[in-house]
Amino acid sequence: MLIGVISDTHGMLRPEAVLALQGADLIIHAGDVGKAEILPELRRIAPTFAVRGNVDTALWAATLPMTEVVEIGDQQLYVLHDLATLDLDPVAAGFAAVISGHSHKPLAEVRNGVLYLNPGSAGPRRFNLPICLARLHVTRRGLRHEFVDLAI
Repeated sequence: MLIGVISDTHGMLRPEAVLALQGADLIIHAGDVGKAEILPELRRIAPTFAVRGNVDTALWAATLPMTEVVEIGDQQLYVLHDLATLDLDPVAAGFAAVISGHSHKPLAEVRNGVLYLNPGSAGPRRFNLPICLARLHVTRRGLRHEFVDLAI
């Protein structure tokens, strides 16, 4: 299964992001959506889960959860916007991955068997940080990620 992982769009859904998400079975948006129109556009590509980020303060965003658990087969993914607000032990909770955004910095590291994945920012450029998203491949053997540079 292929999961598109995107974050920090801040109201901008780049054509390059739409192209990179094609073929995804599911999309996860890790917050700072920015505009209500982003989510229906993503849902045209694949079913989409989204959490609320710190810029998602408008009335439309009140329905977005602060955290989400996404189950893919026997794998559970925990989604939140700001990793600094993680208030549980992912290992004890049985999560295969923790997906977050907020920092605009792509990150993928395994800690105690749990993948911590931040797809980076797919929205407006911030400082000299890359503009990117991630693809997460879920297989019987586990999780494999790749980053997709959108500023080509």
